[in-house]
Amino acid sequence: MALTDTVPAAAPSAHEGILRRQSLRESAARTYARSLPIVPVRARGLTIEGADGRRYLDCLSGAGTLALGHNHPVVLEAIRTVLDSGAPLHVLDLATPVKDAFTTELFATLPAELAENARIQFCGPAGTDAVEAAFKLVRTATGRDGLMAFSGAYHGMTAEALAASGGAQHTSVVRLPYPYDYRCPFQTGGERGAELAARWTQNLLDDHKSGVPRPAGMILEPVQGEGGVIPAPDGWLRRMRELTADRRIPLIVDEVQTGVGRTGTFWAIEHSGIVPDVIVLSKAIGGSLPLAVIVYREELDAWQPGAHAGTFRGNQLAMAAGAATLAYVRANGLADRAAGLGARMLARLRTLADAHDCIGDVRGRGLMLGVELVDPEADADTTGARPAAPELAAAVQRACLNRGLIVELGGRHSAVVRLLPPLTITDEQADAILDRLADAVLAAVRTTPGPTGSSPTTLRGTSA
Repeated sequence: MALTDTVPAAAPSAHEGILRRQSLRESAARTYARSLPIVPVRARGLTIEGADGRRYLDCLSGAGTLALGHNHPVVLEAIRTVLDSGAPLHVLDLATPVKDAFTTELFATLPAELAENARIQFCGPAGTDAVEAAFKLVRTATGRDGLMAFSGAYHGMTAEALAASGGAQHTSVVRLPYPYDYRCPFQTGGERGAELAARWTQNLLDDHKSGVPRPAGMILEPVQGEGGVIPAPDGWLRRMRELTADRRIPLIVDEVQTGVGRTGTFWAIEHSGIVPDVIVLSKAIGGSLPLAVIVYREELDAWQPGAHAGTFRGNQLAMAAGAATLAYVRANGLADRAAGLGARMLARLRTLADAHDCIGDVRGRGLMLGVELVDPEADADTTGARPAAPELAAAVQRACLNRGLIVELGGRHSAVVRLLPPLTITDEQADAILDRLADAVLAAVRTTPGPTGSSPTTLRGTSA
């Protein structure tokens, strides 16, 4: 079937009834269902088929979970093999051949310096529990309590993970500036902005009157995803590694969304060459099923038995699917593929930005891409950045969905259109994604009023 084909539709009443019952039964905390009112019934690769008979290109990929897209044959085969073998599906933290195979495959992908001296902790099935485990680990190992995290971060929704995220309201976690070229907190951007951010961190650590005692650990994302697809400069990451290593502060890197080839290397830390003390992994490592772990240096393994546990930390199907996914990505060079295709997509997005004043910035790494929508009529700051335009971004998202393209929003004001396609997409599919996005931006620009409601946002060099 062509990308634009539809599939046989369920009765309209069935599709609408499911959505209506969801709104009546599910909590007010639901998120994706609000902006993406679809009812998926089948999926394969990049494509989702809805109960309404429409076919969608999925650039959300389970928030980055689906490295190989929906229902990849190697994932399905791995799951069937476990089911057909009669192996137990629930084993707590007991050793099994499936777990051994997963751990062996995972360690084969890690930087050698970490893998040769590493321990793994299987956590509850969500990435946020792995973040909690990482915090508990470094506190136990160091005997210290404080944590350092970065503005714009997102590490999960449980208590400690949320406290280290950018939206925290009441927390004792020390917040540090994260380099954000387009909206530099120091109004400089570029290498100078990253250097000032690093100096701020160093001064805070070394000034005995800063009010910040030496922390138990520092946590960072090599690319902030929910924060707006903001890649950390490689030089800045190396500085953070040097600062923490010199002061014996464990460095925790959250690769929950950036891992398994997403950014153009198997792990995003490979761009900078840093080796953290703890790496937090989830999403794609489970091959579409729930799985979360931390891998850390052996010398940090100061826990007592049961110090971190969870009933569902032995998910056999996820380990089998995850091992198959890791092996497939590695054997087929999908990280390199993501780097090359991502660079071409980024170039096209920059061309799109050249045509629209409402696109303030495009950025990303590999197949983790973001388009920041801004108010072109507002005054720019000294670095050229304009205020975010969340209403326009929401209009672009709706226009994308109307054109059969699923995208998510992120960033400080939900004004960044995020693209997280599977690593398996073809060149044709990548072009289709960008064509639909470009058409959606144009449609949103023509129909969305400016901030005063007086006129739509304009195209660069043209009138509305």
